[in-house]
Amino acid sequence: MTSSASPGLARFNEAADRAAAELLHDVCASRAWGAAVAAGRPYARLDDLLAASDAAVVALTAADLGEAMAGHPPIGRPTQGDPASAREQGGVGDAERDELLRLNLDYQDAHGHVFLICATGRTGAQMLAALRERIGNDPDTEREIVRTELGRINRIRLTRRTEEDPA
Repeated sequence: MTSSASPGLARFNEAADRAAAELLHDVCASRAWGAAVAAGRPYARLDDLLAASDAAVVALTAADLGEAMAGHPPIGRPTQGDPASAREQGGVGDAERDELLRLNLDYQDAHGHVFLICATGRTGAQMLAALRERIGNDPDTEREIVRTELGRINRIRLTRRTEEDPA
């Protein structure tokens, strides 16, 4: 490890295997993704960690993607007591919430899993438009869109976790 590692990245690199696995599981529920990212420790720079995350997302099987998606709440219904979930879905206003939840159920019927989108920085209207656009996708197309969105979410969460002050 070089001195260019941030204190948060250094903590992640030096964490016991169990603690690192827990942090990674909080980022992404896929065990395969977490194992692949953990196996690359130590990371000299955040960019190295993010590149490992990207490679691990690309390597996920359909079952691994399913496991990852199972860890995400529906858009419009952040996980209770989870500030990250609330922050990520902060762009959803009351006006869009009911419509997002209704369309998410339709999407789940069509695709067998929650609608996954990187909500950070998107408004409720933008997420509704994406949901309406994607609901009719064939399974292969949608799986690759989900893979891309999962990669974005993981990058944001990893960045945030390695830059957080634990105090």
